[in-house]
Parts: sequence; structure tokens; C-alpha cells
Amino acid sequence: MHIRVQQIWGFLQTVLGWIFIACSLAMEGWKVAATGGQGGSAVVIVAWHWSNLWRACSTDANGVSNCYDFPVLWSVERYIQIVRALLMTGMAVGVLGFILSMVGMECTYIGGKEKEKNRSIFIGGLCHCSSGLLAAAGYGVYAWHVSAEYFSFDLQYDLGTPLFLGWAGCLFQICGGIFYLLSVQKVWSEENSSALYLMVSDEEGKLLNSTPIISDLSIKSKVSTLSELSLLTSSTVSKISPRAQQPSSV
Repeated sequence: MHIRVQQIWGFLQTVLGWIFIACSLAMEGWKVAATGGQGGSAVVIVAWHWSNLWRACSTDANGVSNCYDFPVLWSVERYIQIVRALLMTGMAVGVLGFILSMVGMECTYIGGKEKEKNRSIFIGGLCHCSSGLLAAAGYGVYAWHVSAEYFSFDLQYDLGTPLFLGWAGCLFQICGGIFYLLSVQKVWSEENSSALYLMVSDEEGKLLNSTPIISDLSIKSKVSTLSELSLLTSSTVSKISPRAQQPSSV
């Protein structure tokens, strides 16, 4: 897959995931319970009880709802504070990931040089993966608390639709961040392979350049030995020639 296509897919998935998480924060019915009685052979539902991160409500059979808004941040239960902190932190990290990934994408003309753009999109991909993991941890804490309440003697709550929508958004966020990381890894692998090829070609060039020098040295050594041998033979011949002339004079 082309690098630009990978980055566009990552951008679309992260946008969709972030929107899912943001919508789940505003939705009602994070946990839902129904109370009723037996009416003949059917169960007659008298009221519904549901709540989210911001208020708790109950709706009777006539459709009249009575809600209790949580007044301040520290007046709610501790697990709700933890879930709020995880989701808000995840969304903030996701916004940072959007900024960095927009700067580092190939289809944008901001961000400076290619090396800086690759670094930006790599950090943006890590931010999106961290955002998805933080939000998934928040939904997990809420779901664990609802499951623990189910076995108590109070109302038995069930998990609502916003939790599943949020988990889907976390999955999209993580997948989009992985697409960003894969695109950068592909660029870096191509750069490393080209650098390795250049190193190998430079070494081969050095070896080829050193070969004529070695041949020149060998030729020079051969010439020098031949010249030395010729000088030695001429000197021996000159020494032998006077000795050969002495018997003829006697």
C-alpha cells in the first residue's frame, strides 16, 4: 500500500474513533436497569433507572423522568472520577495526535523537511494509540464497576450502548495510529536500505580504485627485479672476460 494512502486511512479512522468517544461522553444510559412486577404471564415494567457520567435518572411507565445532576466534580463516586479523567486525558492526547499527524502527512505542505514530518507523524501515531488505550481503560473501569454492582442486592444494572460505541471508537483510534506508524516504518526502512546500498557501493568503489595501485606496484617490483638481474649478469660477464683472456697471452 502506498504511504500516502496509509496515512489517509489512518486519519479517517482516528477521526471516526475520536468522534465515537466524544459522542459516548454526551450519551445517556451508560448503565440501565428496569424495575417491575409480574402481571399475569408477563412482566410489567414499572420504571427504568439509568445514569451516565454526569447525572442519574429514573423514568416511570408514563415517560416522566426525574434526574439528579451531579453538582461538582469531587461529589461523585471515585470510579466516576477515574473514568472521567481517563476519557478526558485520552481525548486531549487524541487532539495532540491530530495536530502532529496533520503536520506530518505527505499530502500536507506544512511541517518543514521530510525528516521532521516523519518524526511528527510518528509521535502523532503514538498519541492516537495512547488515546485509544486510555479511553478503553476508562470504559473498562466503568464496566467492571457495573458488573460488580450486578451481583449486589441493589438494582442490577446492565451495560448501555455508549460503552460499546466507545470501545468501537477506541479500536478505530488504535488502528489509525498503527496505520501512521506503519507508514513511517516503511519510509525509514527504505531510507535504511538506500543508505546500506550506498555504503556497499562506496566500499566496492574503493576496492576497484585500489586494484590499479596494486597492479602498478607489482609491475614496478617486477621491473626492478629484472633490472637488478640484468645488472648482476652484466657484472659477472665483465669479471669473467679478463680471466678468459690471460691463458691466451702466455
